[in-house]
Amino acid sequence: MGACLALCSLASCASCLCGSAPCLLCGCCPSSNNSTITRLVFSFFLLMGTFVSVIMILPGMETQLRKIPGFCKGGTSIPGIENQVDCNVIVGYKSVYRMCFAMTCFFFLFCVIMIRVRSSKDPRAAIQNGFWFFKFLILVGITVGAFFIPDGTFHDVWFYFGLVGSFIFIIIQLILLIDFAHSWNKAWVENAENGNKCWFAGLLSFTVLHYALAIAAVVLFYIYYTMPDNCTEHKVFISLNLIFCVIVSIVSVLPKIQATQPYSGLLQASIISLYTMYVTWSAMTNNPNRKCNPSLLSLVSNVNTTQPSGGSPTGQVQWWDAQGIVGLIIFLFCTLYASIRSSSNTQVNKLMQTEEGGGSGGEGVVGEDGIRRAVDNEEESVTYNYSFFHFHLCLASLYIMMTLTNWYKPETNTQVMQSTMPAVWVKMSSSWLGLGLYLWTLIAPLIFPDRDFS
Repeated sequence: MGACLALCSLASCASCLCGSAPCLLCGCCPSSNNSTITRLVFSFFLLMGTFVSVIMILPGMETQLRKIPGFCKGGTSIPGIENQVDCNVIVGYKSVYRMCFAMTCFFFLFCVIMIRVRSSKDPRAAIQNGFWFFKFLILVGITVGAFFIPDGTFHDVWFYFGLVGSFIFIIIQLILLIDFAHSWNKAWVENAENGNKCWFAGLLSFTVLHYALAIAAVVLFYIYYTMPDNCTEHKVFISLNLIFCVIVSIVSVLPKIQATQPYSGLLQASIISLYTMYVTWSAMTNNPNRKCNPSLLSLVSNVNTTQPSGGSPTGQVQWWDAQGIVGLIIFLFCTLYASIRSSSNTQVNKLMQTEEGGGSGGEGVVGEDGIRRAVDNEEESVTYNYSFFHFHLCLASLYIMMTLTNWYKPETNTQVMQSTMPAVWVKMSSSWLGLGLYLWTLIAPLIFPDRDFS
């Protein structure tokens, strides 16, 4: 009897995995929309690849693999069996580069396939919203193939792809944070206007908290990441971003801005300011000058990690670096938010290629096979741009690669990683461009009063 039930369960799962309707999550959320479930599953693929990359770069992983008899070249052997696996490739930064290369190719493939899909009636929409088992096999196949790429110049070339992709992804992260702050501010202001003034107190508390953290960060930056006779770049970075954050905060509450955008306020500006300070910190931790870039461990334990003046600024990858962990947390939040967002912010919707709202959800439909299906809310038109969503995940894969390797440039012949100034400038320029985009969303309705920016 138990075997029969198990076979029935497997048959149901096979229908979900190989069919064109995304029923994988319908048991947990039977009223979910087709579009939301699809984005969540694709995001799960990305997070799964990220988790594998984290395991591969764990300290001591290669040592543990070499203990497996008959597995790694140069490791423990079994008489009569030749060790075939090069464990230098399947662990460390090389494995992260290859894993993220595979994910980038996977999402870029779907980005190309899904160009100009207008509704779920398009045959390609069935590929987007189903056949998950075959998609998983494709991802696994690309990943296996990626590990057979010869070293050569692959890591150097892919490093620069990672720089460009991460630059764009940081901008997208900032756009999503702006959208989140806008939706948060609008919801709480509406609740307060309905009679409960406690919502205003909540808005004020979070705004003060964000600004307090941003100001504390600036003070700490000046103390630990600058020197009286050195670190000129850091002084310029911190001062410029402090000035820019003050400017956008003032502009966000100007009467003319409030007249055209009543839900604009200091909450959004405080979140953008705090994120800008995080990007500034992240950029400074990539400065190859160790005198201007003390590790967090040295700051906490007062251990001097400064290298000798003639030494090489290289070292082993330290994936658990604090800025990397914060970056992963922000990445996780933005990825999940991008999967479930349903925004009324027209400007952000245009930038993110999504439609206002998200279609009306209803009760899940039970098919003839007895399986509960998600609601198809895209029969008339898609609620998000399929191609752009995959492009976003493609960029996210590159960002994960750079974050897990601390934006270090790999040496082609060793497993040593080196901080580089290009990574610093990529992060700083993305923060400036992001602040410029936020400022533009504030002043655009004033510059073009005839256009609808509501």
